Amino acid sequence: MSLKSTNKVETNKYELEIEVSAQEFEEAIQKAYLREKGKIQISGFRKGKAPRKLIEREYGEEVFFEQAVNILYPAQVDNAVKESGLEIVARPDVEVTDVSKAEGVKIKAIVITKPEVEVKDYKGIEVVKDVKTVTDEDVEKQTDALREKNARIITVDDRAAEMGDDVVIDFEGFKDDVAFDGGKGEDFTLGLGSGQFIPGFEEQVAGHNIGEEFDINVTFPEDYNVEELKGAPVVFKIKLKSISKKEIPELDDEMVKDATEFDTVDEYKADVRKKLEENAEHFAEHEVEDKLMDKVVENMTAEIPQVMFDNRVNEMMMDLEQRLAPQGITMEMYCQFTGQDIDTVKKAYVEQAEKQVKLRLALEKIAELENIEVSDDEAAEEMQKIADQYKMKLDEVKKYINAEDVKKDIAVGKAVEVVKNSAVIKDA
Repeated sequence: MSLKSTNKVETNKYELEIEVSAQEFEEAIQKAYLREKGKIQISGFRKGKAPRKLIEREYGEEVFFEQAVNILYPAQVDNAVKESGLEIVARPDVEVTDVSKAEGVKIKAIVITKPEVEVKDYKGIEVVKDVKTVTDEDVEKQTDALREKNARIITVDDRAAEMGDDVVIDFEGFKDDVAFDGGKGEDFTLGLGSGQFIPGFEEQVAGHNIGEEFDINVTFPEDYNVEELKGAPVVFKIKLKSISKKEIPELDDEMVKDATEFDTVDEYKADVRKKLEENAEHFAEHEVEDKLMDKVVENMTAEIPQVMFDNRVNEMMMDLEQRLAPQGITMEMYCQFTGQDIDTVKKAYVEQAEKQVKLRLALEKIAELENIEVSDDEAAEEMQKIADQYKMKLDEVKKYINAEDVKKDIAVGKAVEVVKNSAVIKDA
């Protein structure tokens, strides 16, 4: 292989001219023959036993050219990219421009490269740190949650259902006297006032007693995700099977002893306040980092190829698919559940993807400007952490993760620390 020339076509786009020698092409043709001969029948020979020269005489000398080029070009293009020294961000667009036994193969590859990046004023950035004050009301919400967690379920059989109760019902929905899909349930537990069902449904269950069978008239919202039910008036036939309510205990020392590691309400509340204050501090620190990174992106200049944003969106979509898979949910099902299509889901990631790509480029540039280096030992330690996290052997991790990529990630993390350590952080 010979990389004949590297020509800049436009910003972040280059054309590589690649020549494959006649000898290399001949070797590829022979491989193609050995791979394909079993499919070829020539009179006088058993299938797969015909000599190559005979096949070429019968079908033309170009019979194996396409397969040979397919064998050749992936490695040839990869080697040419390495020889060019370009850092590409997308698969090359490859065109075979000439093929002959005498001259070999000529290939043209269009590659998109990582952009040149400029980052200014990434040190000494001024930001305000706003730590939320923890109020008595915040503490009260936590204590209310503890009381709710320790509530007792009491069966109610001496009155009608009320908002705030939990009821068990059978139901079936009808539109124009015809049952519709997804409108039926048995032994369904519904919290009255939870907003779990469409507006008006839960309010009409209230006031009925155990054992009653009755109809409910409701209208589906105009933006409902099932087309035939949008804005449609329907009737639900209901059977009320049971009523229960929560009995919330008072917050006293006895309850605290039973439900927590503390002996008194005061001790428990003091611990709640302390943890809320710690959380407020951590949140403020994360907020400061976000503000700093936003400023870094703002101070970065680069002509970023669209394909980098598209690639990041696709990676985020793949990550979503992987998170849904353990729940037995496909992307198609997810779209149905959320009332979206694939393009709408992708669009929701665009802004986040653009910010992530810009920030990564800026931080890589800062790492370069700061001459940040990452040792082999640091990379090995990080890979061991990954192995431990996923309960894998280190050798297995190395099959999937490139050490140089790990080094880049560590360098980016160090660049973040450079920005944070030099920042001017003021209290609100």
